[in-house]
Amino acid sequence: MLNRVPLAHLEEYFSNLSDRKTKGVYFCRFAGCTPEVLEFMLRYHEAARLGGVIIEGRLQNPDDRNLAYFGEMMGMDFRHDKTFLTEKLHKWLPRMSPAQCENVAGAMFDTMTRLKSAGKNDNMLKNLYIKFMCWLYYRFERIVHQLGSEKLPKILFEGDITNYELLLLNVLCTAGCDVALLELHGDAGYLSFDPASAMSQLFMAPNMTAFPDGYCLKLIRQEIQERFRLEQLYGEEAAVKPCLNAWLSGKIFEDLRKAAMQRGKDSRFFYPMFCRVNGVEDKLSYENELFQLQMLLKGEKRHMLILSQTIPPPTPEELNRIPRKNYQKIDQLIADLSAFFRTVQNEDLRKLMHRSFVECMIGLSRKTPDHLNHICGLAVSLLCLIRRYQETLFGGWMYPAVSVFLYLGGCRTELEALFCQFLAGLPVDVVILVPDLNRRCCLTDSRLYELNYPETLAVEDYPDEQHGFRVGTAAYHAERELDSIMYEDSGMYRNRQYERENAVILRTMFEEIPILWEQEIKYRPNFSIVDNTVNMPVILSKICGVRDGDTRNYWQIVRSFVTEDTIVIPAVPKIRPTVVNPVKQYASAFLHGGKVQKDIIRSHKCYQYGILREATQETIFEKLQLLIDRRIIKGTLENGVEYDIVAGVLNLDKYSVRLIQKFDYTKHSPKIIYVVTKEDTLSVDDVIYFSFMSLMGFDILFFIPTGYQCFEQHLNQNFVEEHQIGEYQYELKPPGLSAFPPDKRQKLREKLFK
Repeated sequence: MLNRVPLAHLEEYFSNLSDRKTKGVYFCRFAGCTPEVLEFMLRYHEAARLGGVIIEGRLQNPDDRNLAYFGEMMGMDFRHDKTFLTEKLHKWLPRMSPAQCENVAGAMFDTMTRLKSAGKNDNMLKNLYIKFMCWLYYRFERIVHQLGSEKLPKILFEGDITNYELLLLNVLCTAGCDVALLELHGDAGYLSFDPASAMSQLFMAPNMTAFPDGYCLKLIRQEIQERFRLEQLYGEEAAVKPCLNAWLSGKIFEDLRKAAMQRGKDSRFFYPMFCRVNGVEDKLSYENELFQLQMLLKGEKRHMLILSQTIPPPTPEELNRIPRKNYQKIDQLIADLSAFFRTVQNEDLRKLMHRSFVECMIGLSRKTPDHLNHICGLAVSLLCLIRRYQETLFGGWMYPAVSVFLYLGGCRTELEALFCQFLAGLPVDVVILVPDLNRRCCLTDSRLYELNYPETLAVEDYPDEQHGFRVGTAAYHAERELDSIMYEDSGMYRNRQYERENAVILRTMFEEIPILWEQEIKYRPNFSIVDNTVNMPVILSKICGVRDGDTRNYWQIVRSFVTEDTIVIPAVPKIRPTVVNPVKQYASAFLHGGKVQKDIIRSHKCYQYGILREATQETIFEKLQLLIDRRIIKGTLENGVEYDIVAGVLNLDKYSVRLIQKFDYTKHSPKIIYVVTKEDTLSVDDVIYFSFMSLMGFDILFFIPTGYQCFEQHLNQNFVEEHQIGEYQYELKPPGLSAFPPDKRQKLREKLFK
């Protein structure tokens, strides 16, 4: 028999008998866990599955059939005698050697002797003998012939153990096997049978905690199956592995320049970095430092890829070059798309790329397990980026070379973050630079090393020969800081601080319109700025009738709304159908599937807005698309009215275009006043015009003394606020309308509001 010896390290469980410092067996119970214990359980479960016995729950007592067979084969006689036990074991378990029978019999005899000393009678000992014999035959027969061998069999027991179960495990342990007892509900139950821990050792380690909820052998088996599945997907490992970031000093730019052989001496590894630098240490020297870094890396002949602000997404042509199928499971997707890497010439690089790709896909599947089509789209896009930049980063790669990928601006999309994570598993330094602290990088990864500086600096392009090299003086940066203090969340705004806008129509009383009309947009109700987009409250109202029938006062009211930046339209239609629009003949080419084709329009000879600021042109295209998408005009995307919309918006009169270009979204808005005194109506081009200008942020008033509908027939839904201020008047003749001097405007306001 063998003695139980204390366990110092979990790894000793897996050593052969002759390799143990003290020749003996281990019987440990685990009532708490650490990461090392959880990992040990995975390995021990597999060892017990291959060369031992796994017990879940309890050992079932012998049933009538078990007892009948035992009685038929062995008889029901019993003697508390070691020789008797040895003979019975040899007959009952013939695969056991004489020495093994001797050891098991001796352990059983010692156990029975202790029980007899404790007061158990022969009948009780006989019941124990029969139970032990049945358990040995039906549950442990596969290992009894291995007891005491060089590679000791393993028993893994999960559950609240009973006294007889503990006694049998102790017998088997001393006869020559290792035992691990998994106590998911704590150690109290065990101590009720063995308060002195005479038969086993409670394993203790620093920072032990309770087992996770739901932890059990079934969960262990699932984890083992998952690991086996992943091993099949990962395939053969490369001869070298990444040692990521462990060698860093914390001075990223200096570490980046460190030669590969100086980063570590273990030839089993290569030594890349995966870092993000947020903010800048010194605004004055930052861009010069980036420029010098690039020049030094280029001089060292490092493979290098530098991108700024965005990683261009794959084109349709690139996507079509990646073959794929319809996948039902993530494993099918990974196995099929991994064939992409077979063309990589360097064997180690091929294995590393394959492994990093699998890790990325497994990570995606765990975050979004039910979105296989989304994962497939990202996987194909990732392969496109790999193909695009593979030669730049890894052309002719040989160990231990490490390439460089510098990305200025930070990841904005899931694909960009995925590409950086893929590169992090390869021999390439991945450094993400986010100097502007107002712009966030969406990449999250436990492997990422982050360096944070308090200063912020807006840098659009990585400084190099191609983009030009610009640096700012101390005064320049001081002015930018002053801008941040004065114009961020202060209610003050510098000229044209914002380039995106969203027009929101105000619903008002008529008496409020003269007050709001003269206010800067930033002072109007519901003005806000969200994500650098100005939400502009604008006026769009139809005023019907003449107050008290006083036409003289009526025209004074109309004149009071005319400002320096007001377009007055005294007769309609403003845009007559007979007037030739030079854009109309090309409008069908400017739309595809209801989407505005900006690139085609910009390059066309009839495009008139190329001289405008880039942001202004983008806003015009955005509002044009919005006008179509909302189907504001009747017949849009039904009767071809969308082509009239494109032609009308791209052929605005010169004065309207100048007002659009001049418009500062936080200050006074430009105005349009329609005066319709007769039975004339607006043309569909007029309705397109004022609907578009309202989306652009113009304040628009319709003075309709007749109360007639003059534009509603062209709208799918009337969004113009209507005010009835007096009795209807007909055949009025508008006088000349021009802006009043400030003193007369004030008197008129006093008169209007008494």
